[in-house]
Amino acid sequence: MGFFDGYDVATSGMSAQRTRINIVSANIANAQTTHTADGGPYKKQDVVFEEVLMHKSKEANNDDFIEESQKDINDAKLRGVGVKSIVQNDAEPIMRYEPAHPDANKDGYVAYPNINPVIEMVNLIEAQRSYEANIASFNTNKSIDTKTLDILKG
Repeated sequence: MGFFDGYDVATSGMSAQRTRINIVSANIANAQTTHTADGGPYKKQDVVFEEVLMHKSKEANNDDFIEESQKDINDAKLRGVGVKSIVQNDAEPIMRYEPAHPDANKDGYVAYPNINPVIEMVNLIEAQRSYEANIASFNTNKSIDTKTLDILKG
């Protein structure tokens, strides 16, 4: 394991959660948007994460003398998290009878996005907590490295 591996994993998690926070914030902001450039109501978006290979670890030089369990550890690759895609939710819009609304159809119904602000707030809080967990991991790694350097100096 390299000196910066812990930092790399934590920053990949922070980056992914930042994207999630931005998408959830857009969902909340557009929960009442009835008309977009594409026509129709805003469509909720979701973030799909994936495991990403950060970089390969160094290979062991002599496989004959390595125990099988130790070999698995040496062959392990550093993994982080990334954003695989941002997908649109195809849920049907919520129809409300508002004949005076400019986006009302001929029957007087307006199509609103199928976004529950309470669920979106829970998603936002979860993303925030995950971001904070990655910050804590980063700071713990920094503290360990600082103490290690202090020991080596002394």
